[in-house]
Amino acid sequence: MEAPHNSPAAETVPDAGAGPLAGTVPEAVTVTLTVTSPGEMRDLGRRLAGVLAPGDLLMLTGELGAGKTTLTRGLGEGLGVRGAVTSPTFVIARVHPPLGAGPALVHVDAYRLGGGLDEMEDLDLDVSLPDSVVVVEWGDGKVEELSEDRLRVLIDRATGDTDDERREVTLVGIGPRWTGLREELA
Repeated sequence: MEAPHNSPAAETVPDAGAGPLAGTVPEAVTVTLTVTSPGEMRDLGRRLAGVLAPGDLLMLTGELGAGKTTLTRGLGEGLGVRGAVTSPTFVIARVHPPLGAGPALVHVDAYRLGGGLDEMEDLDLDVSLPDSVVVVEWGDGKVEELSEDRLRVLIDRATGDTDDERREVTLVGIGPRWTGLREELA
């Protein structure tokens, strides 16, 4: 199981410029946004869909209830895919074909998968990736090998007994594909 998102283990973001990872991790671009409701999270997904292309890999990280599936619903709406986007927890993966000329959305929930890419091999994500947008919830440490270019989406929320809907969403674009991320979302 993944460390709680607000723990030090979950807050580590690869940085090519310093520390033991220097020179081993592709350069990262980071954008942090605040959303205050599930509707805004969905809107962020629709907005983010406007910058996505076939071959993009998104890795979503956040505690249960943080908004990963809500964000993915917005991505599906923005990409114009068929079918209601729901959590694939019990089926592991769902493919949402495009209604038009855009890419399919492959939505994976790796929460119950303990191993790395080897355990996920049966999902054929490497085959789907070139023609689809692949979104993997709980994918950290499991799917990085699929693509040198990937977008990590870290969703942080208040924990405990609270009605606070505010989320801090940190987008970490890793690799040359995401160099203009900040400008594309502006």
